[in-house]
Amino acid sequence: MGFVCGLIGLPNVGKSTVFNVLAGCSVPASNYPFCTVEPNRGMASVPDKGLTFLGERLKPEKLTPTVLEFLDVAGLVQGASQGEGLGNAFLGHMRAVDAIIHVVRLFEDNEIVHIPGNVEPLRDIQLVETELMLADLEIIERRKEKVKRTSRMGQKDAVEELHHLEWLQKPLNEGIPLRNYLKNQQFPSNTYKEWGLLTDRPVIYVLNLDEDQITHQSEIVGELKTKIPDEDAVFLSICARLEMEIRDLEPEDQDRFRDEMNLGLCGLDRLVKEGYRLLNLITFYTIVGKEIRSWAIQKGNTAFHAAGKIHSDMQQGFVKAEVIHFNDFFQAGSEEKVKQNGLMHIEGKEYVVEDRDILKIRFQQNLKRS
Repeated sequence: MGFVCGLIGLPNVGKSTVFNVLAGCSVPASNYPFCTVEPNRGMASVPDKGLTFLGERLKPEKLTPTVLEFLDVAGLVQGASQGEGLGNAFLGHMRAVDAIIHVVRLFEDNEIVHIPGNVEPLRDIQLVETELMLADLEIIERRKEKVKRTSRMGQKDAVEELHHLEWLQKPLNEGIPLRNYLKNQQFPSNTYKEWGLLTDRPVIYVLNLDEDQITHQSEIVGELKTKIPDEDAVFLSICARLEMEIRDLEPEDQDRFRDEMNLGLCGLDRLVKEGYRLLNLITFYTIVGKEIRSWAIQKGNTAFHAAGKIHSDMQQGFVKAEVIHFNDFFQAGSEEKVKQNGLMHIEGKEYVVEDRDILKIRFQQNLKRS
């Protein structure tokens, strides 16, 4: 698995259409609120030129790319944190995602109702953000009530958790999402990551444009970005309706049409690129038997972490890792020549994996777990 992205946004902003574009699905996208009732899940293979090269050179029976999962849930309305609309169900589904894709409507269409009224992207972003902060405050309040009972008895863990909860509650009460607050603070523990808070997740704003906005999309993105107090947030512009039409063309016609319309890379390619950067992810490869597979892992992780990504038994019995840097393989052309040139490295569990490393984990099988 690469990473899981949850799509949020107000009703009728084109969220389900964006989901269809990214995940290659065909879920309903209709002009009425809560068209999406049950969450839609979709998978998309992460575009990977390195994996394609390895497949062409080694010709395995199976080539397995990293997979990106999308979760499309019901449109959010004001009061969702208190259960308005489908709010409670929506927020529950969102707590397992790695990143949030916030779809924002910029297109005008009198036939597609916009619940808040006129199309005003900054207001809409703030409305959704407020609901997420209120939902986080509710989680914190519930946990506080629970731990207060045990903290009164002097339990150290409970006292510490109560302190952490109060520490996180402060910025939310001031209208500051946790992702903006935590990057400037040294939080004493990572336990909060288990609490299902939403505003600590990185955000990719997908701006859903009209066709006639494409030619000046950079100005639109730049203007909106200056108004959002989140310097790490990613902004991507897309005309979802047009992307859906392009998706149905033959591949060569898609490329030609994109060039003519000056659309650049497709939405999925751009999202993956920015998502990897936002989540600090890199890729590594494994060649096992007749399968070549790509994996996503956080930058700075070790060969020991990579082994666990592949299989817990591999991590448990880790002995060492055979490492080939991708550029060495590219220049040598085969694993045999890499070894002949002395370019394969034997590394221990503390080795920090580099982007596009080719790893073979040596491990002892059937070790008893402690």
